[in-house]
Formats: sequence, structure tokens, C-alpha cells
Amino acid sequence: MSEVIKKKKVKSLKALGDQLAQSEYQLRVLNELEEEKFSVKLKETGLFPLKPTRIDTLQINMGKMCNQVCQHCHVDAGPDRKEIMTKKTLQLCIDALQKYDFKTVDLTGGAPEMNPDFRWFVAEIRKVNTTCTIIVRSNLTIIRANKKYYDLPQFFKQHHIEVVSSLPYFEAARTDKQRGDGTFEASIEALAMLNKQGYGMPNSDLSLSLVYNPAGAFLPDSQEELENTFKQKLKENFNIEFHKLFAITNLPISRYLNYLKLSGNLEDYMEELVEAYNPIAAENVMCRSMLSIGWDGYVYDCDFNQMLDLKVNAHNTLHISNINIEELTNRNIIVNQHCYGCTAGAGSSCGGEVA
Repeated sequence: MSEVIKKKKVKSLKALGDQLAQSEYQLRVLNELEEEKFSVKLKETGLFPLKPTRIDTLQINMGKMCNQVCQHCHVDAGPDRKEIMTKKTLQLCIDALQKYDFKTVDLTGGAPEMNPDFRWFVAEIRKVNTTCTIIVRSNLTIIRANKKYYDLPQFFKQHHIEVVSSLPYFEAARTDKQRGDGTFEASIEALAMLNKQGYGMPNSDLSLSLVYNPAGAFLPDSQEELENTFKQKLKENFNIEFHKLFAITNLPISRYLNYLKLSGNLEDYMEELVEAYNPIAAENVMCRSMLSIGWDGYVYDCDFNQMLDLKVNAHNTLHISNINIEELTNRNIIVNQHCYGCTAGAGSSCGGEVA
């Protein structure tokens, strides 16, 4: 199965030399559209400048290397991306975790498991904070990609890691179209391995969540309805169990922005996001309670701002090496047109709906 995925050679936008690999160009494309500026919408609903409410989550991008090249990836991740967080920068993250009481450490990528120091880092996090929640955002197929990853489910269980896993749909055709041929079968195999360790099983405290994002230029359906359908179909057809499903709106960034442009859907999709703006969702966006750390250690309001190279508005604490929570708590959060994606309808975050 891993061989099927591996042999399909698809390059990242960066490797192709595409303009949309450049954050400045992406922002220009978005800001040239005629939709109302997001900052104006925030002002109209009394939320500008957008400020943090608390900082309890540290999300760490361990690198852009991935075994997949997914159609809608906002990271433009792939096997040809060599940006990987070094052990020195990982240690700076550990130092920050020793200094500040983060409730959640959220590990993402690319495929975070491909960072050569991934296991060391998880073990070190557990040493300095025995009670924090550690989340690993796994694409599932990494577990089946190579023998060296086959024991990841056991490793996750050993360190009591919450697994948040990507599965665009409960059928092969749609999943493979979005994420690559063979992805669905490999994902089901990986889920079965996680279930065997107790992940996702009824009454188990080993948390297993799935992430759904639409395959086309439209907003996700009700998260609750999607969760019920996924649970029914995966149980009936594959005997797979999981706990929660997170419905995430595709943000117009990187490869999804490329898809919107190529399919002629960019203007209509942005109009849909603007019309669906929900001030309740805007009040609860994830950037108000988290920090995002790039593979090179720089600090961002969220993973999406990170991919657009929009560093935090806190000039004395731009890097994990000099992180200052007091200053970061008092900062103004950087917003732009892509932020409509997190505030449309029921809202969207790394944990699904927010309203």
C-alpha cells in the first residue's frame, strides 16, 4: 500500500517554481479581490483589533516534509520539502514549555513524525510537563509508509498522545482524489492499528479524532451530522471506531488557493466566505488562545498566518528563543482576507467548529 502512494510523484508548488509558493503573491491575489476587508468586518462587529483572550496552546510545526502531496494542503507540504525543525530549535521549544504552563502542545507539519527527532521531542515534553495534552496531527498514511513508522500507535499510547488524523471521506474515491492514490486504504489500515491499541474505542481515554475538509469549493456541512455519518459508515464497512470528527473549512492559501484559481472558483468561494461571516465564530477563533511556532522557530498567531509569513505583532518576541507570554498576550493579532475562512458559518479551527 505504501508503495502505491510513494510511486505517484507529485511536486509541491515550491518545487514547481509556482508563484503561489510565495506568501507575498498569495496575499496580493487575496487582497486584489473586491470583497470587504476582514479588518473592516471585525470593526463592524466590535472585534477589532483582535486580541488574545488567553494563551494556553503551543502549536509547533515540526517541518514541511510529508509523505503525501495533498491537493488542498495549505502548507504546500511534500516529500520534496526539506524544511525541518532542528534539535536546537526543538530544545528552545522545550525551554519555553518549562518556563510557561501551556495546557496543550499541538504537533503538526507536514508529517511531524518524519522529523528525525520526533520521538525524542515527545519524550522530552512529557518529562517537563506530565499533565499537558500532547496532540499529534497525523495524516495516518505515515504509519503505513515505512517499517520504521509501524510502531507509532504503540509509541503514541506509551506517551498518552491524542491523535488527530486526516480522513477527507469515508470512501476511497473522494479520499484518494484529494490526497493521492492508495491513501484511503492505507488510512484504514492505520486506523485499525490505532484501534488495536485502544485508540478511538468506546470508553477509552486514548483520544482519536478525524479531520474532514470539503473536497470542493464549498463550506463543510454540520460537524455533528458528518460525525454521525462517518461513525456509521466506518463501523459498518471497516469496523473502525473513533471519538470525534472535526469539520474544517478550507482556507484560500497555497495549494487550495491554487485549486480555486485553476477551477475558476476563487471569487465565488471568497464571496461565500464573506457572506457566511459569523461574529460568534470570530469571537472564538483559535488564534486568541494559541501560538504557532514555525519550523525555524519564529512565532505566529496561527498556522495559516505562518504559511503566509505573517509573524506576530510583538517585536521583542518574534522567535521562540525570546518568547515572552506577557507581551504576546497583549498583542494585536494579524488578520487578512484568509481569516474569513475561520469565521464563516459555524467557524473553523484546528479543533473544528467554534460557534
